[in-house]
Amino acid sequence: MKPIILSLAMLAPALPASFGVLVPAHAQQTESQSPHQAVKSTIERVMSAIRSDPGGRAGDPDRIYQLVQQHFLPATDFALTTRYAVGDAWASATPAQREALVKQFQTLLARTFALQLTQIHEQDTQFTYAPVARPAADANDAVVKTSVRTEGERMPIDYRLRKTGAGWKIYDINMMGAWMIQVYRKQFAAQLASGGVDGLIKYLAAHNAAV
Repeated sequence: MKPIILSLAMLAPALPASFGVLVPAHAQQTESQSPHQAVKSTIERVMSAIRSDPGGRAGDPDRIYQLVQQHFLPATDFALTTRYAVGDAWASATPAQREALVKQFQTLLARTFALQLTQIHEQDTQFTYAPVARPAADANDAVVKTSVRTEGERMPIDYRLRKTGAGWKIYDINMMGAWMIQVYRKQFAAQLASGGVDGLIKYLAAHNAAV
């Protein structure tokens, strides 16, 4: 099995208040962290929450989804992820359409990640982080290289982060040589070509409702 790990999955940070995401107090602690520290602390926080929660330990997908929302999403910039994945169509989307796209895409990835975690929560999963120099003071983009070992398999996972007013936030993930934004941009292009922005929103909503 090739789990979608914290790149997790899935999976986004302090979003604007208009997107209805509550940012827990611990999100404020990341403002002074380096990109490497931000990724490491996020992964450790999510896995610790799952292992210490009865529902998480039992593999309850709904509870793990809630934990992903609570502990992973605040470490991401999902509005930026969505904008890049939608591509040129984002410029012509209305504020309401943009909000709906972010909401539905966030739900899609968070649920996907939660489902993957239900399959590995009892396994001996180990995370390693490649050493990296602290970025220059004026840098606003960084990549953190990690790897996950589970069931004897090793999977490299790279996280791309953007520097925001609230610290470094994850906005893209590279698994097995494929960046998440590039993968979804290709999938979304077909929906946008046939049904426009509203068609993509309906497609994502229908997919999420079926999960």
